[in-house]
Amino acid sequence: MRRTEARELFMQLLFQKMEVQNDYGKEIKERFVQEHLRESNQLDYFNNLYEATVSNLDQIDIKLEACSSNWKINRMAKVDLAILRLSAAEILYLDEVPDSASINEAVDLAKKFGGDDSGKFINGILGKVVRTKDAE
Repeated sequence: MRRTEARELFMQLLFQKMEVQNDYGKEIKERFVQEHLRESNQLDYFNNLYEATVSNLDQIDIKLEACSSNWKINRMAKVDLAILRLSAAEILYLDEVPDSASINEAVDLAKKFGGDDSGKFINGILGKVVRTKDAE
């Protein structure tokens, strides 16, 4: 398995399991891992992504709202929000992933799972996340 696939599975976990049920607990993650990633060589990365996202969810949401002109978190499409949270966690908390790679992967996920304008929307917000991160 590649990181691209691990990101896609993590986005699905965020969207299908956690966001819909409003439960970001380890039990849901562990069940998901057993079902989808039991033999994966990307399990460490998946777990790091989970920890970075869930541990910093409030800060990630604040940053996303600050970087999205006139869009509140609760008005964003849930798929787009899951992709944004995943990528923002990579950009802000996982130094092993180049910012540009994270944005490109997020745009690809948006094109695959989101609406017609999701790729542009996500690219714009994540670009601002990177610029404000670098300014801090």
